[in-house]
Amino acid sequence: MKVGIIGCGLIGRKRARALASFPQDSLVGVCDVDEERAAALAKDFQCESATDWKRVIERDDIDVVINSSINEVLESITVDALRHGKHVLCEKPLGRNTAEAQHMVDAAQKSGKLLKTGFNHIFHPGLWKAKEFMDQGAIGKLISIRARYGHGSRPGMEKEWRSSKTQCGGGELLDQGVHIIDLIRWYAGDIIQVFGRAETKFWNVEVEDNAYAILACQNNVTALFHVSWTNWKNIFSFELFGTDGYLTINGLGGSYGPETLEWGKRKQEGGRPDSESYEFPASDGSWELEWKEFRSAIAENRQPLKNGIDGLRANQVVEALYESSRLNIPVVPKRD
Repeated sequence: MKVGIIGCGLIGRKRARALASFPQDSLVGVCDVDEERAAALAKDFQCESATDWKRVIERDDIDVVINSSINEVLESITVDALRHGKHVLCEKPLGRNTAEAQHMVDAAQKSGKLLKTGFNHIFHPGLWKAKEFMDQGAIGKLISIRARYGHGSRPGMEKEWRSSKTQCGGGELLDQGVHIIDLIRWYAGDIIQVFGRAETKFWNVEVEDNAYAILACQNNVTALFHVSWTNWKNIFSFELFGTDGYLTINGLGGSYGPETLEWGKRKQEGGRPDSESYEFPASDGSWELEWKEFRSAIAENRQPLKNGIDGLRANQVVEALYESSRLNIPVVPKRD
């Protein structure tokens, strides 16, 4: 397949590197409003560059568009790309709100092309293996989930696009929170009620820098999470508790620390559980694995893992949490 990337920042460059691992596919065009950034990526991967995204999506030789732009333009680019007959991998979140996500999902259904939301976390080896363990009954019936995801931001964070309500749509809930929400849905099923708080604790910004949530999921599973721009030290922790034991995933590699998985097995007689630990020291291969799954979905004409509906559902939960925080009551996420 021939691929175009719109948005040549950190994530766009990660997508380009992942694509380079598949010699049967080729990157033929990139675009960024920053001409120098687009030209640099094009030079590194020997393709054409542009500053107008329409020059990429209107090319007849491009099969797939990877949309790595800022949240403000995710909807317009994705919808136009789908209308031009391209499959689209759109980075999370799927737009700034539910309405934008729904518009993208509708455009995909009308075009007959595939829309994938960029939820790469499920392809991290610890999280993937934990899902395999859980599906095999290793911890019995799932009871609850507890998660933390955060970082300390950086000087000047308040001036970045992520801190703009107009450009981003929200704060930490749409930044790292949607990853946690999607993972909870992956392990526990749909989220049927939420109670949460979205607060601005430290940064002088118009969006939340911390969010706290209690989620009621299918099958009587309860999930709790805290996502934060004031964690100061990067953290990723995801814990699954079942009737027969637990699974704990810590770290995502890089600045989040080594990725590890611990499987604890409850003893019938009580006492400290037996446990097994797994380490995944390799570099982050989730981007390559996500592309491999998406290209397989295109070849097999099936919905990919983490499609447009998953992005829409995550946004619906985010909006419900914003409403819950504003009203200080539990809220049922709206469904299409």
